[in-house]
Amino acid sequence: MTPLYTPDQRTVNNSLLKKYMDWLFVKKGLYFRNYDDLWGWSVTDLAHFWESLWQFFDIQSHTPYHQILFRPNEADMIGTEWFSESTLNYAEHIFRHKPEAAPTPKPRTGAVPLVEVSQPALLFASERHPLTAVSWAHLEQQVAAVSAWLREQGVGVGDRVVSVLPNIPQAVVAFLATNAVGAVWSSCSPDFGTASILERFRQIEPVVLIVADGYTYNGKPIDKTDAMEELRASLPSLRRVVWLSYLDERYRPNNGVLWDDILRTPAPDGLVFEPVPFSHPIWILYSSGTTGKPKAITHSVGGCLLEHLKALTLHQDVRVGERYFWYSTTGWMMWNFALGSMLAGATLVLYDGSPAYPDLNTLWNLADQAQITHFGGGAAYFTACMQAGLRPIDTAQLPNLRTIGSTGSPLPPEGFRWVYDAVKSDVWLISFSGGTDVCSGFVGGNPLLPVYEGEIQCRLLGCKVEAFNEDAQPVYNELGEMVILEPMPSMPVYFWNDPANERYRSSYFSEYPGVWRHGDYIRITERKGVIIYGRSDATLNRDGVRIGTAEIYSAVEQIDEVADSLIVGVEQPGGKYYMPLFVVMRDGIKLTDELTTRIRQTLRNQFSPRHVPDVIYQIDEVPYTISGKKMETPVKKILAGMTATLATNRDVLRNPDSLDQFIEFAFRQSRQQ
Repeated sequence: MTPLYTPDQRTVNNSLLKKYMDWLFVKKGLYFRNYDDLWGWSVTDLAHFWESLWQFFDIQSHTPYHQILFRPNEADMIGTEWFSESTLNYAEHIFRHKPEAAPTPKPRTGAVPLVEVSQPALLFASERHPLTAVSWAHLEQQVAAVSAWLREQGVGVGDRVVSVLPNIPQAVVAFLATNAVGAVWSSCSPDFGTASILERFRQIEPVVLIVADGYTYNGKPIDKTDAMEELRASLPSLRRVVWLSYLDERYRPNNGVLWDDILRTPAPDGLVFEPVPFSHPIWILYSSGTTGKPKAITHSVGGCLLEHLKALTLHQDVRVGERYFWYSTTGWMMWNFALGSMLAGATLVLYDGSPAYPDLNTLWNLADQAQITHFGGGAAYFTACMQAGLRPIDTAQLPNLRTIGSTGSPLPPEGFRWVYDAVKSDVWLISFSGGTDVCSGFVGGNPLLPVYEGEIQCRLLGCKVEAFNEDAQPVYNELGEMVILEPMPSMPVYFWNDPANERYRSSYFSEYPGVWRHGDYIRITERKGVIIYGRSDATLNRDGVRIGTAEIYSAVEQIDEVADSLIVGVEQPGGKYYMPLFVVMRDGIKLTDELTTRIRQTLRNQFSPRHVPDVIYQIDEVPYTISGKKMETPVKKILAGMTATLATNRDVLRNPDSLDQFIEFAFRQSRQQ
């Protein structure tokens, strides 16, 4: 197979990954012929690998570490301790990149015009705001003010501060201030339903809640004041509520403190960072909660610090002064991950609003205007651009753009080709996969290697990823269950309110004791790249042959008339297996016998007769989680006869009414049996 992109020798030599390999040779006497050799060392000599990153990135600890790695039980990853007795602060490492000669700003409450700042800390745009910049000095002044206010309220190490904010600079300020005082951060985006937010925040008993009066999406202002009042009244642990007037600057709540009033109060001691132990919680993220109470996944300060530096600098080559953007909301782990670009000295670019308003060119125009170097988004976004026939290459030069990142779901091969045909021919496409579980990736980009369509370049350093067959043995060039065989610092320290680690253990270690089962169905190729075929709990199993759902979508959604699709496999009595395909047609198009035949023939020709569905139905829309994942497993459960309320929680769906068509379908099927 011919690669879509191959880095030239200058790109390879200038990459931060190559500089790290050279540093290992000079400082440690370690020589690696290629990336594969380096990866092998990183997953077998764990202590020395992670210590080398600590030294290479010059991690600043307020106390020296005693032991790099300690596993109380060699057969168990849970309980692994890293860099014991070290104390550090994530936000402090971000502010290492503040220019030394930055002038002291006058107190202000908004962003400064873009023209005033040449190397800003943040860039921000939204449906309501033109592109503006936040200088490092201005960011420091705001973080100092908010952290001083938190201390005045008695907020300190271990307390929880939560937010319901759009993806705006104030959210970044709030996190950095929370981290600066040693408190624990957690956030939901304002498009979450109130019941869904409560289900998350009640578990962790926050002491401060920071909310906005609303947000804008698809050009429409969406008021959240009543919902936020309900949220405030339903969280008895709260000491204070901070209101941010985002939609209406004149809004004055009956309860709480105004964000702008906090910023107007100077911090007498400036910005002060509280060092905390390596394993101290940095933030609490949540599982989707589609089939039960969301898991409150707790990550460590040190683990995220090391992991983000590794993933963003070595595997995405993010450098000082570059501009990093990943389209996200504050409720998706990619918001937290993108913050890590500031650890590398990059300017973080934020956008609040719909990626399709007023049209799908919006984010590409932002990339051009903001001179974005690294542009990321969900695979669904790139697929939507491709299906709409979008060609940014015709309207935007994008001279600064070096990488395009994709995650959230597998990017199909035609999505890879579209990037090189329609966006930029010499860009480095990084398909990246991991999850909320580690707030990073297991597999992703590599500046030393070519890019092949449909294939993730490599297993990341320190991630011992393998594909297990049905006998729990590693296999290559075969489909298998994605597992991780060695611990990583960014694995959860625990789940909140799970003292015996029962939920933690059942989430990852129930299938293979002592081995992390991630839930993806993958193939490790002959090039040591990785292809992901979808979630293993949604994997199709036809006549004993396992089929990844991503294969089906890749073929079906190439057909011009098809806008989207969903396929499930349902086990039936007597050993029968039922595999229906549901398709969303483009506007004004109906599913005809001719189209049905063409879909079947496409799947048969591209793959095999086993890939052909039993029946094809037209639906109005595919159900998606708020973070953009297709809801295959809940639909499968509904079709198998499970009550919809047990199959999933509607509050976590982006389009909850889409489930109704499957409930009706399951009812009709039961009447016919």
